[in-house]
Amino acid sequence: MTVVVTGATGHIGANLVRALRRKNEKVRVTVRKDTRAVEGLDLERVRADVLDRESLVRAFKNARVVYHLAGHVSILEDAKRLQAVNVDGTRNVVEACLKCKVGRLVHAGSIEALLRPGKSDPIDESVQPGSGDPTTIYGRTKARGEQVVRAGVLRGLDAVIVYPTAVVGPFDFKPSFFGQFFLDFGHRQTPALVPGGFDLVDVRDVVAGLLAAADKGRRGEGYLLSGGFLTVFQIAETIGECTGVPRPRLVVPYWLAYPAAVLAPWYYRLVGRHPRFTRMAVRMLHDGRKVSHEKARRELDYSPRPPREGIRAAVAWFMKSGRLPKKTDEDGLIRTDQNANEADDK
Repeated sequence: MTVVVTGATGHIGANLVRALRRKNEKVRVTVRKDTRAVEGLDLERVRADVLDRESLVRAFKNARVVYHLAGHVSILEDAKRLQAVNVDGTRNVVEACLKCKVGRLVHAGSIEALLRPGKSDPIDESVQPGSGDPTTIYGRTKARGEQVVRAGVLRGLDAVIVYPTAVVGPFDFKPSFFGQFFLDFGHRQTPALVPGGFDLVDVRDVVAGLLAAADKGRRGEGYLLSGGFLTVFQIAETIGECTGVPRPRLVVPYWLAYPAAVLAPWYYRLVGRHPRFTRMAVRMLHDGRKVSHEKARRELDYSPRPPREGIRAAVAWFMKSGRLPKKTDEDGLIRTDQNANEADDK
């Protein structure tokens, strides 16, 4: 039977479909416009949209597993679009799975759905959606989407939920929020840093967690897929080591960065650039906390690599694809092909 992936053209999806094909799975992906991430791959493409339930019913026909990765990730406070895709779209996925009698749904939630103001480290699965308000609009819509999945479980759906933290690594075509940060940094377009940090996870470990959740996850359970906490300065230092670009010396404190970010959405619309610096981004950075993946380790044999490896693999892939210049030093060109090829193989 077929394995279906929504959101296959995103960062996690691009890595997942490659892993599934290496396992000789018959893969069907839902696509809309941007298909760069799946070009040249031996898989079935179906035009479908999470906002169109009937298109999902056609896509999910005879599916053994559906990996639902499609979602709207935004650091702008665009509540209408976030609600439509992350909540209503997830409802359409659940209904289509029930109608098609899909064997198992693996739903990609988000760590943002579990973050609560004032909650201490480490974050774990003891927080359930609805038990307090997540700190961001994005997190709130992901929590509501998860509630939709859990309601489907009560109606007979076999579903498992995974919560990746901040994802880094290769095959980041669009790119992701962190991928764009790496590109800006490598092109010397990051003038300052804001203190804080994130739990980063290598996308290849997220894929391993998704595959394990499909095979071994318990029905109705959620699993955090974290990697390790790094401060913004540690992230910047690692990128600098890979690119040869020095870390910005200017540091903008949170108390100044947050109010300054109020004007950011208008600025980015004016200059026609993808948002980097917004109130939501600053808040997520400030709220970054350590995350426990003990449950996934225990039940899914989840064992992530150090997050710096994901940063290095991401930068190497961007260099290999020509989106970042290769690092040079006084001895000349430093090859990154080996790291990039390792990213292809894992």
